[in-house]
Amino acid sequence: MGAVVALDDLLQQRRIWRAQPTPLPASAQPTGHAALDALLPTGGWPESALSEILIPSEGVGELQLLWPTLVRLTRSAERVVLVAPPHVPYPQAWQAAGVDLRWLVIIQASGPDALWATEQCLRSGSCGAVLCWPQRADDRALRRLQVAAETGQTLAFAYRPLQEAVNPSPAALRIAVDARPAQLRVLKCRGGLPPSAAIPLAAGQ
Repeated sequence: MGAVVALDDLLQQRRIWRAQPTPLPASAQPTGHAALDALLPTGGWPESALSEILIPSEGVGELQLLWPTLVRLTRSAERVVLVAPPHVPYPQAWQAAGVDLRWLVIIQASGPDALWATEQCLRSGSCGAVLCWPQRADDRALRRLQVAAETGQTLAFAYRPLQEAVNPSPAALRIAVDARPAQLRVLKCRGGLPPSAAIPLAAGQ
């Protein structure tokens, strides 16, 4: 049986190389919510990546969460695409939020066609952000969206049911929106462990 050697002794003797984690560069895509940015390792949305927003039901503030980002993108003449939204967006509300509607595109599709349309928009590299509401998306489908976002260097957002939080996902970021109490929780984030702190939803908006 080999001798037991303390790990600290080996490190001090420089017989083991200990790697230092390389911090990720700061995101060029802030969420627009200071409290949320402070919790994320890069200080904003993961770039060229898929972010999941898990919601218990519709109408809990899930769209307002993205409005600062969509305002910034559309005012910079970057196209924002909504693929198969569950309801027709109310133009006056989006305009009141500051979104430039000239750069907002809505694609009506369903099932596999919606996933295909989302993937093509992401891969095209012609969009600042693509939002989707996949009804059924397994790990393979989500991975394709993640790869497409990397290829097109585009922000991808997928709204999914909160119960999907128990299933693994290739998304770079997963945020849960709770209704009671109304708060945001970061479940997964690229570049670090998910923070234990939650953000009151009013503050997150």
